Amino acid sequence: MYEYTKQVKPASSFTRKENEKYYDMLDFDDRREFDCAKKNLIDAPEHLEIRDDSGKVVWSQRGFEFLRDESQVDETINPSLWINAHLNHQYGLFKVTDGIYQVRGYDMSNLTVVEGENGWIVFDPLISCECARAAMDLIQKNLGERPVSAIVISHPHTDHFGGIKGIVKEEEIQEGKIPLIVPHGYMHHAVKENCYTFRAVARRSSYQYGPSLPQGKTGTLSMGIGMGQSRGLITFIRPTDEIQKTGDKRVIDGVEFEFLMAPDTESPAEMCWYLPQFKALWMAELCNATMHNLYTLRGTQVRDGNAWAGYLFEAQQMWGQEAEVVFTAHNWPHWGKTDVNEYLENTAAVYKYINDQTVMYLNQGFTPNEISHLIRLPRQLEQVWYTRGYYGTLSHNSKAVYQRYMGWYDGNPVNLNPLTPSDEGRKMVEYMGGADAVLLKAEKDMEKGEYQWVAKVCNEIVFADPGNEKARLLCADAMEQLGYQSESGPWRNAYLMGAYELRHGIVSNPEGRATDAGDVVRCMDTEMMFDYLGMMIDCEKSADKDIRMDFIITDTKEEYYVHFYHGVLLYTKGRCKAGQPDAVLTMPRQALASVISGKRELWKKLIKIEGKQDVLEEMTEHAVTFRPLFPIVEP
Repeated sequence: MYEYTKQVKPASSFTRKENEKYYDMLDFDDRREFDCAKKNLIDAPEHLEIRDDSGKVVWSQRGFEFLRDESQVDETINPSLWINAHLNHQYGLFKVTDGIYQVRGYDMSNLTVVEGENGWIVFDPLISCECARAAMDLIQKNLGERPVSAIVISHPHTDHFGGIKGIVKEEEIQEGKIPLIVPHGYMHHAVKENCYTFRAVARRSSYQYGPSLPQGKTGTLSMGIGMGQSRGLITFIRPTDEIQKTGDKRVIDGVEFEFLMAPDTESPAEMCWYLPQFKALWMAELCNATMHNLYTLRGTQVRDGNAWAGYLFEAQQMWGQEAEVVFTAHNWPHWGKTDVNEYLENTAAVYKYINDQTVMYLNQGFTPNEISHLIRLPRQLEQVWYTRGYYGTLSHNSKAVYQRYMGWYDGNPVNLNPLTPSDEGRKMVEYMGGADAVLLKAEKDMEKGEYQWVAKVCNEIVFADPGNEKARLLCADAMEQLGYQSESGPWRNAYLMGAYELRHGIVSNPEGRATDAGDVVRCMDTEMMFDYLGMMIDCEKSADKDIRMDFIITDTKEEYYVHFYHGVLLYTKGRCKAGQPDAVLTMPRQALASVISGKRELWKKLIKIEGKQDVLEEMTEHAVTFRPLFPIVEP
C-alpha cells in the first residue's frame, strides 16, 4: 500500500542509481574549474547574510554551508549539480587582474569594478540595492575608499541593473556627474521584459528560481549562474549613453573600452567589451560556467543560438590573440590565452551545435519533443564542465530552436486546437477507467521508478479534480524524485516547487520575493506607457467603447492622437486629423504613470481635460489587476 503523506521524501533507489551514472559520464578528477572559481580570493566573511534596513534577510549563503565539504555529495542532489553548487558557493572579493576586481556570491550575478583614474567603474550592479551596497562595502574595506566614477551595464535583465541605487544616486546619473552606459535598445527591452510581462514572469520565476523553497539538500540549490536571487529593493535609472555598434570605443575615467554588440543572444540588447590596457575581455552573459538558456523557463523571448555562437567566435577573432583573461557577469574568470580561446570556442560550438542539429532534425520531420530526446552533444563537448546543463538544458534549448524557426505548432492537426488542461484531464481519466484505477496503476509505476509518467498521469487527475488528495500527493512525490535527479538547477526548482504547491497550496509568503521600486514604469517613455495601458485593458468587456483623444505631454513636448476603438488602444504621433476629438488631455509624462497605476486622485490633479471629462474613467473602466499568484500545477 503506497504511503500518501505531505512529507519531503528521501531519494529513492532509482534516483540514487540515476545519479550514479554521472560518475561514469564525467571526469570528476578534472580540477580546472575548481582552480578558476577559487583563484585570487582577497576577502570573504565567515558567514554571508545581508539584511535590509528593517532587518529582513534579503540574501544569505548560510543555508548552503553544507556545500563547503565538496566530498559529501548528498543522494538527493545530482552529483554534477553538486559540483556547480560547491563552486558557486565560493563568495567574497576576488582579483581578476591588477586593477579589476569582482565580488561574487553576494547575489546571483557578480559586481565588477575597474580601477579608473578618479574612481571605480562598475559593471552590472546586481539585483538588489542592499546586496550592491554590501559588495561595494567589501571592496572599499579591502581596496580603499574611492567614488563610483561610471557604470556600464551589459544588458537589461534585473540581475544586472536592480541594485544601481544602492551605489549611486539617481541625480548623479541624470545630472551627468556619473555616466551610465548601456547597449542600444536597453530601455525598450528593459520595459518589455520587466514591465509588460512582469506578473507572469514573476510568478513563473518562483518555479525557475525557487525563492520560497528552503536552501538545502532537499530544497533549492545552485542554478548554474549563481545560488539564487536576492530579495531586496530593485531599482532602475534611465541611461545617459548608448553604445550603437560593434567597434564603438569609449574612454571612461581614463580606461579605454572597445565594444562588441551581441543583440538577440542572452538578451535582445546585449554587449561585450575589451579593456586593452588590462588585456581583459568581458563577455557579459554570453559565457558562463554552464550551458545557458536559448529559452528560459520563466518565459522570455526565444534567443538566437546561431547569433550567440557567431558573436562568441567574432569576439575570439577580435581579441583572442591579446586577451589574458576572460571574465563575465556570472561565475568566475578563465586565465591564459590558451584557456581564453578554448573557453570562447567551446561555448560557441555548443550553441551552434544545438541550433544546427535541431534544424537538421526538424527538416527530417521530427517534432520538438522528439528532437529533445534525440539530441546529444558530441563527447568532447559533453565532457566540458562549463557547458553542462546546470541552467539551460539540451532538452529545452532544442525546443527553443524549433520554436524560433517553426513556431509552437508541431505540424500534427490533432494539436491545432487541443482541449483545455481541465477538459483534457477529465476525458483522459474517464478513458483510463477513473481516478482510482489510474492511481492504482500509477502506484505500481512509482515503485518501478517511472516518475515522469506518474507525474503526468497524476497531474491529469489533478486538472480533472483538484481536490483529489491522493493524486496531488503522488504527483508531488514523483516530481520530487525528478527534482533530485536534475542536473539543471531551474529544473530541480521547478519540480520541487510543483511538489510543494501540490502538497501545501500556492506559496503566498512575500518574504520570498524582491521588492520592485516601480522605477521601470516611471522611466518608460510615452509610447511604452500607451502600450502598457493597452495591455491592461480587457478588450472584450470594453468592446462598445469608441473614444478619440489628443494627449499633449508638456514636459517632453510630445503630442499623440489616441483612439480607444472597441477596446483597443490605438495611438500615433500628432493631433487628431479626422474631425474633433472627444477630449484634449494636457499633462506631464509622469501623469500617465498614475493612469497605469490607477491613482485617480493623482491623475485628476495632474491632468487638464478639455471636452468630455470622464474619458479616462471610461477608458480604464475594465483595466485588469494582474494576478500575482495564478496556479501552475493545478487549474
